[in-house]
Amino acid sequence: MATAGKWLFGLGLVIMLSGALLWLLGNKSLKWPRLPLDFSIDFPGGHVYIPIGTSILLSLVLSLLLYLIRRFF
Repeated sequence: MATAGKWLFGLGLVIMLSGALLWLLGNKSLKWPRLPLDFSIDFPGGHVYIPIGTSILLSLVLSLLLYLIRRFF
């Protein structure tokens, strides 16, 4: 049970640091690359961006990272 507490504490720290980083960046936008499967739809009432390619790439990177962590730790 103590291990779960350490994991939750670590996750809380990561979330807190991510929030602080986003708060410090303020209005500075992060420039993400547009991948081939990222769709951008403009219409008179607004704009919709659907990042399917970015989601797939992020999923692959995180899966590899978690695999390496489980393999070596």
